[in-house]
Amino acid sequence: MTSGHISGIKKVNTPENYDDVIINKLISPGETEGVQEEYDDVTSVSEDVRNLLDWFGEGSGEIWADVFDCDRNETKLSECSISSWSRAECSHRQDVGVICSNSSLAVHDGLVRLSGERQCEGEVEVFIHKVWRRVLLDSWSLTESSVVCRQLGCGSVLNFYGSSSSSPEHSHECVTDFQCSGSEAHLGNCSSPQTLSCSSKQQLSITCLEFKEIRLTEGCEGNVEVFYNGSWGNVCWNQMERDTASLICQELNCGRSGVLSDSTARLKSAPNWLDKVKCRPHDSTVWQCPSSPWGQNDCGEDEVAKITCSCEMM
Repeated sequence: MTSGHISGIKKVNTPENYDDVIINKLISPGETEGVQEEYDDVTSVSEDVRNLLDWFGEGSGEIWADVFDCDRNETKLSECSISSWSRAECSHRQDVGVICSNSSLAVHDGLVRLSGERQCEGEVEVFIHKVWRRVLLDSWSLTESSVVCRQLGCGSVLNFYGSSSSSPEHSHECVTDFQCSGSEAHLGNCSSPQTLSCSSKQQLSITCLEFKEIRLTEGCEGNVEVFYNGSWGNVCWNQMERDTASLICQELNCGRSGVLSDSTARLKSAPNWLDKVKCRPHDSTVWQCPSSPWGQNDCGEDEVAKITCSCEMM
């Protein structure tokens, strides 16, 4: 493994009005190519920069740099050492993007958390204008709820409802009027909300379907199964593509690539939990991928997804 330095960095693929965004590219002896995400922490950029993975989607071109080694004394990213060049196992799914502290995006706007006893349920709080604010129930829908659960890596929505609880640590202003299409990876990508007094209006709470376990029946190959509602169940192969199979393999640390094998007979005693799982380029975990609702499927007797993982990119 060799060590090197970059000779420059520039902005690319930046959305409209994101003037201060630096993303995805570096210049290395005459080339402009992709940068991968293996920063130890945001020190590798600077203390004023947030590393927002997957906010901007995938880059393109050759991948030159992977592991940056910065020690907080640098004034430019180009002064940091790079200990890994042209790593074959990298993919553009891991391209890194950053937003600087003086960006028009206001750094944190759109971050979400749920204040409940479990990670995936509770009152919805959104960071807007440098303050955590509660969200009002009115104008909220299942579409926005789906974006929140996906952003938090909490799967799909179980339900959303109103509550009148409040806490003195929060602003007396709430937010409302989020408008999402349902395909967004982050609530910050939905249309801008309005702030107004919380008063006595119902504040939003969400319960997501927290599903975190997935497996292949034979280690790094076999039928795909997920754990939900206290039991392991089948995943059907309808609409599943290679990108989805590869992301499942990456989630299980079974290599960078996955191939759908011939379908196999399902375990009839197990429920068919998921169907039509179709991951998109910006999904960084299987739990962000759209699918049919839990238990709703068109799965036949021999339509269970079967995957073989590989360390090589295909």
